Amino acid sequence: MDACLVMIDLQNDYFPGGSMELVNIQQAAENAQQILRKFRSRNWPIIHIQHISTRPGAVFFLPDTTGAEINETVSPVKDEKIVKKNYPNSFRETGLLEQLRKTGKDTVVICGAMSHMCVDATSRAAFDYGFNCIVVEDACATRDLIFKNRTIKAADVHAAFMAALSAVYAQVLTAGKTLKNMA
Repeated sequence: MDACLVMIDLQNDYFPGGSMELVNIQQAAENAQQILRKFRSRNWPIIHIQHISTRPGAVFFLPDTTGAEINETVSPVKDEKIVKKNYPNSFRETGLLEQLRKTGKDTVVICGAMSHMCVDATSRAAFDYGFNCIVVEDACATRDLIFKNRTIKAADVHAAFMAALSAVYAQVLTAGKTLKNMA
């Protein structure tokens, strides 16, 4: 595998003490960190995505807050690119497509949050732009959702979105399987 890593929205507000804590975010970040270390050891391209909320009434990822900063578990180093976005789709009104094309890679490995929003939207867009996508399912996290007065547990939300992505848009693999494929 020769790919570019895309780390989506692993920001402090999603972690314990943040404004929008996700279920199992710490474990997901630790799995993402393993993938990140492997990419760094290979000197393969890495792009961090950072969501900055500009929507009126937003309560997390607010500009110039600690919550909007990328978590230290996976924080960028040296020349790693950071693409700032304001929408769930990391390609919308950003330079992500240009950055990916500059890498010359046709495969993107995706880790991050939230499974049902930014990971999903970005994976589908990457596929539509012609990239092969690998979503590292245990390096992604989400939260419980409420629909029609019913709580859908985070594990079910995550599983449904991973199942949908795996049908056409991406290979959905564990961190362990992804690392084995990189050997």
